[in-house]
Amino acid sequence: MLKIIILCISFIIPTSLVFAHEADHNKTKKQYHTVDKLKVTTLSTMLASRGIGEWGYAALIEVDNKKILFDTGNRPDTVLQNAEDLKIDLSEVEDVILSHNHGDHTGGLLKLHSVLSLKNPNALKRIHVGKGIFSKRHNRSNHIIALRDKLKAKGVEFIIYDKQQELFPGVWLTGPVERIHSERNWGGNGKIVTSNGLIEDNIPEDLSLVVDTKQGFVLVSGCGHAGVINTMEHINNHIHPGKITTAIGGFHLVSANDEHLAWTAAKMQSFGLTNLIGAHCTGVDALYSIRTLLKSDRKHMVVGSVGDQFDIKSGIKAGYIAH
Repeated sequence: MLKIIILCISFIIPTSLVFAHEADHNKTKKQYHTVDKLKVTTLSTMLASRGIGEWGYAALIEVDNKKILFDTGNRPDTVLQNAEDLKIDLSEVEDVILSHNHGDHTGGLLKLHSVLSLKNPNALKRIHVGKGIFSKRHNRSNHIIALRDKLKAKGVEFIIYDKQQELFPGVWLTGPVERIHSERNWGGNGKIVTSNGLIEDNIPEDLSLVVDTKQGFVLVSGCGHAGVINTMEHINNHIHPGKITTAIGGFHLVSANDEHLAWTAAKMQSFGLTNLIGAHCTGVDALYSIRTLLKSDRKHMVVGSVGDQFDIKSGIKAGYIAH
């Protein structure tokens, strides 16, 4: 009888320990939200077969029940006009993301707010930016400071991020991105004024939008001054590991040489990239080079154009001129 009791105890204790371990593992394992619906529509870039083309970038992000404006183009009227031509109502947008301080991404903001707030007082009421966007620049005025002051006087809130943040379920901002690889996707001549003197202006505030889907991450970038590969590594290191299947926007590869493009393409492949809309400063030839290096096609990797779209269910719908 004693022998039977001992055998029973020896079976029960290890089993209970296993169940306890599994419970602890499940408690510590992070559950990440993925979105069900996502559509990205380009509203500002150079190429256009409808609407207005310009040197700038803007995109409307429609994700689940939210609408987000990512950057606002260069000229005051471009995004407004293109949205009207595409029969898109931007007055429902309450959140704006500014990828960085440059005028070709922020130029439409003031006019957009003035016009859209007449229809909806809550239009564009929150502006999301990376830390460093309001830094004093040497030998030039940082126009975003005056823009901020004008909009704050109208009740607009500016929210500054110094690290990654989930904005809505499954929708992330990268925050400023570490420059692990020397992609150097900026001019190199600018300086930032600090209390310790001048430092190089590497556009420290540069951030991107990341949407978590069941298929993998979708990355939306304004210029990619932090570097597209640095940004992808930042996503895996600071949001969570996973495939980055889609990249949309500007990636500042227009001046990249063949060696750098080959390195970029290989890294993109390692992240699982299958869809690419290279708009704005990506460069037309750079996009074609990457498409060739990745053995892709015109269905999955295209030059960005006004009105083009990406949908997680149907993929890329390129603009007519980008075919």
